[in-house]
Amino acid sequence: MLQKLLYLALAGACGTLARYWLGGLIGRNVSTNFPLGTAIINIAGCLAFGLLWAIIESRLSISGQLRTIIFVGFFGAFTTFSSFAFETAQLLDESQWLWASANIVLQNVLGLVGMIGGLAIGKYI
Repeated sequence: MLQKLLYLALAGACGTLARYWLGGLIGRNVSTNFPLGTAIINIAGCLAFGLLWAIIESRLSISGQLRTIIFVGFFGAFTTFSSFAFETAQLLDESQWLWASANIVLQNVLGLVGMIGGLAIGKYI
């Protein structure tokens, strides 16, 4: 049990570091009021989650424990609903209704499209 928790924590740390690095890269290179970094990370995370899930389902036999480590540990830390909600609340607080609405629609719709696309691609390849 302790080993599982350590692996889960390590995967979470990797997801956190990947999110921090990618978010910083986007933030340094794109100047906008829109929370683009979080949107890209969440949408890409949905795509990668779906893709990897489908590949594992169709081609690999891995334990439930390893699935938990990958999908709860890494992807749970890489993608983030709390940042999405906080950034949307900030936009609303600043009366940036259009950006807030776009953020809600973009991340939910494209996140779902990414997940479905990843699952489809993973089943196809």
